[in-house]
Amino acid sequence: MKNLIRKLLIKPWVPYVFPFVLFLLLTESARHFPEMSHLFYISKTILTGSLLWFWRHKFTADLSHRLSFSGYFAGVLAGFSVLIIWVIPEAFFPQFGGQTGFNPYSFGWSKAATLGLIGVRLFGAAVVVPVMEELFWRSFLLRYLINQDFLKVPIGAFSWFSFISTSILFGLEHNRIIVGIIAGLIYNLLLIRSKNLKTCILAHGITNLGLGIYVLWSSNWLFW
Repeated sequence: MKNLIRKLLIKPWVPYVFPFVLFLLLTESARHFPEMSHLFYISKTILTGSLLWFWRHKFTADLSHRLSFSGYFAGVLAGFSVLIIWVIPEAFFPQFGGQTGFNPYSFGWSKAATLGLIGVRLFGAAVVVPVMEELFWRSFLLRYLINQDFLKVPIGAFSWFSFISTSILFGLEHNRIIVGIIAGLIYNLLLIRSKNLKTCILAHGITNLGLGIYVLWSSNWLFW
């Protein structure tokens, strides 16, 4: 059993896939225990962030390129574009199905503890999730669907199959499937044009941080 685990852990895709799968499993668990969703979120943020830090040397090639001014501009523009696309449909097609979202004020914590919870939620959404998801979707899967020996595929390589497939799967991961697919298309295009994963991480981070600020301002917890 130990040998099997050791052989599995040396697979090149594990650092890209395992943090993502762990995050999804804890997210799904929180849906079954909504009264503990705040504890699940804290746990998955810490555990996923710790795994990314532990495997950081595996991502050196992915994150080696510096962002140019045009890269910053493109990332910021894409991030705000996805944010607008994500929020605007709420006015016309509100979410439904009895969902309540993540309301940090509903767990009975003190004011200071609630502010800490909000801080963890914003950090998880704006830092941990963009790094974890972009490593999985844009660095691993986008290349893996071109060649299973994905590390030999340059960052930002294009094929119609990988481009469309990852966009659709990215949308299916989120509650709003259509806007999720559009977001996946924008992030994929951004990577293909920039050839720099940091641009996508920046864009994704801006989208998630902006969404978090909007949620706190509007108390529209469904987006969380």
